[in-house]
Amino acid sequence: MARAAPRRLESYVYGAWTAGTGDGQELLDAGTGETVALVDSKGLDFAEVLNYGRAVAGPKLRAMSFHERAAMLKALGLAMMDKKEEFYAESFRTGATRADGWVDIEGGIGTMLTYASKGRRELPNARVLPDGDLEPLSKDNSFSAQHIYTPLQGVAVHINAFNFPVWGMLEKISPTLLAGVACIVKPASQTAYLTELMVRRIVETGILPDGALQLISGSVGDLLDHVTGQDVVTFTGSAWTGRKLKTHPAIIANSVRFTMEADSLNASILGPDADPGTPEFDLFVKEVTREMTVKAGQKCTAIRRVIVPRDHVDALVEALGDRLGKTTLGLPGDEATRMGPLASLSQRTEVRERIQDLLSDAEIVAGNPDEVRLASGDAEKGAFLNPVLLYADDPFGASAVHDVEAFGPVATVLPYRSIEEAVELARLGKGSLVSSIFTDDKKVAEEVVLGVAPFHGRVLIGNRRSARTSTGHGSPLAPLVHGGPGRAGGGEEMGGMRGVKHYMQRTAVQGTPRLLSAVTGRWLEGADVEQGGHPFRKSLAELKIGDQLVTAKRAVTKEDVEHFAHFTGDTFYAHMDEAAARANPFFDDRVAHGYLIASFAAGLFVDPDPGPVLANYGVDHLRFLTPVYFGDTLQVRLTAKEINPRENADHGEVRWDCQVTNQKGEVVAQYDVLTMVAKEWPPKAH
Repeated sequence: MARAAPRRLESYVYGAWTAGTGDGQELLDAGTGETVALVDSKGLDFAEVLNYGRAVAGPKLRAMSFHERAAMLKALGLAMMDKKEEFYAESFRTGATRADGWVDIEGGIGTMLTYASKGRRELPNARVLPDGDLEPLSKDNSFSAQHIYTPLQGVAVHINAFNFPVWGMLEKISPTLLAGVACIVKPASQTAYLTELMVRRIVETGILPDGALQLISGSVGDLLDHVTGQDVVTFTGSAWTGRKLKTHPAIIANSVRFTMEADSLNASILGPDADPGTPEFDLFVKEVTREMTVKAGQKCTAIRRVIVPRDHVDALVEALGDRLGKTTLGLPGDEATRMGPLASLSQRTEVRERIQDLLSDAEIVAGNPDEVRLASGDAEKGAFLNPVLLYADDPFGASAVHDVEAFGPVATVLPYRSIEEAVELARLGKGSLVSSIFTDDKKVAEEVVLGVAPFHGRVLIGNRRSARTSTGHGSPLAPLVHGGPGRAGGGEEMGGMRGVKHYMQRTAVQGTPRLLSAVTGRWLEGADVEQGGHPFRKSLAELKIGDQLVTAKRAVTKEDVEHFAHFTGDTFYAHMDEAAARANPFFDDRVAHGYLIASFAAGLFVDPDPGPVLANYGVDHLRFLTPVYFGDTLQVRLTAKEINPRENADHGEVRWDCQVTNQKGEVVAQYDVLTMVAKEWPPKAH
């Protein structure tokens, strides 16, 4: 029976699936050596690919609010999660075990869902993102400035590595789409068949606007010749390739934003307190083993340098050698397999060559890179490689271990005599994505973190108290920055909303607060107000930015303060002892409690009857600015500051500017009140 011809991967460009016109490069199954697919992008008009994203998708994405884009990501993430088994089946061909695939597939989809959730919770339901507070530029509030973020009007070109064909795409397109910018994804060819499959399923959902996600299967050709200052290019891969792309004439000439995540000789340090037999020692052994074997060590965050007290070298090498020796190698789909093959035979050849480079400074103390023990599979057809542990007795005289990355299941043990030496060894990596320290000693944790932080994008502290909940050394997380200085590329990805802002332009807008408020969708001091009727009686359908209430006044008495003190138990001397209060440099006499002021303010502005205001869920930025003495009179100015209707809900959030003044017009308290308000009142019956 004839074997079916391998499928030809296609690019999704200009709104259609398009095959290349060339013969195509063969892509082989990492475990069996069989041809999986052919990849080729010859014949594509790359300038038109860019123009299509800019002209067709860009305006549609920018017309949506952050919340609408977050809802789009949520729907897309849930749809892909429903199809995860199809992705797992294809992932086996890349050399990934089920556990490896979980990191890539469900980790990637989980990142998308995290961005959907954070976008809804942390961003306004608007198209403009204010940055920071209003900057007053005149005494009479007639001229001010506000920083804002708006989406770039180009596209983001994401050039990804072979090791995470799903996560590598989703962790980049999630913040990009949330920002309102169209994406072009170029996966590494070796595992592009898995990325192409997911993009097919994404396109089939119809959730994304046309052109919001385009895929190039194969070379990017002359695409970078056509990028502009409104575009973004991100790259994950080797430092050599990254530097070549970063110095592309169009990127330099147009000051194109370029983010690179490159080679990284990540280190993990065993603290001097973590003697053999302690929980930290055992956790360290487990973590190093995991980072060497997950994805067969093909992780940009994997531990490459194992920095340990010289007195513990023998015990550690023995423990690691024993654990690594029990790692079962085989075909990724077999249940018994704990580590699958590398992504390709050429990748295995490269790793073996890098091991030879490392041997100029180190010796192999566990594992044989040339003889593979397999539970299943063929050592000649599959790209299998034993985990290899090396030891460099003179870590400061060994240059290769700090310069050469063997991108596979390879790590080198480096001894140290002091914390200062351990920190210096970590720094010799010249900038890494992540470092970790395993210790239960507070002083050790402080010295190591402060010593290595400037050279790393992330630092993990591992110990017995976080063992059950820690995400581990090698796990990038959506809320945290992923990147590192120096050798690691100097860029940052993800980082929660920080990542979204990478695809937006920050602009300082100057003018009258009335017009700045119109631009930002947020009431600003000095902007128009409307008084008339209690704003708490207005539903979201009626409430407008700038709707304002100025309350009646209320005097604060000695009896009020003493009652509040005894009722709450807050008998701080400044409220109860006249002599002590006057001795305080901030007060002239006994003062009212700050929280009494906030409570009295609520009593002045709250409308007691049932209405569209459903709940108060907190205050932000509460500050007590002027002391309140017995006999002072309080008045509140409450202004609707920001309105964020919730998508697919009958209510939304309203942020109110609350200013409390005394009889002299001095501001005694300033804060934002946060409420849930019905979209309509009375609510419609369901």
